[in-house]
Amino acid sequence: MNRNPIIPFVLIMVIGVGLMFLMSFKGVGDMKEIAAEEENGGAETEDLASATPEELYQQSGCVSCHGGNYEGGMGPALTGVGDHLSQEEIQDILINGKGAMPPNLVQGREAEMAEWLAGLK
Repeated sequence: MNRNPIIPFVLIMVIGVGLMFLMSFKGVGDMKEIAAEEENGGAETEDLASATPEELYQQSGCVSCHGGNYEGGMGPALTGVGDHLSQEEIQDILINGKGAMPPNLVQGREAEMAEWLAGLK
């Protein structure tokens, strides 16, 4: 019995097209959920709005560059930053970024975060 060598390729194609349609329908369902979350404001926004500056430091990704104990790493150390920068200068850096630091990581909470950072010892 001689088998046709094209049959495996046709089967793979049919399965691939079928999976593509299934994934498309899954995406449409997810799109509706995402749209509903955006209309409600999303839970993450509420979490960040009620977070203390230290929690905001942890959640915004500051830890990855400045360290868990503010000791620095890829970014500068934050302990004693208030000794050589004013609160306004710290706030300006939070808003505009500096060097490799991107701007607006704590959007809307810059003043509160600057006050907290200026007091770190």
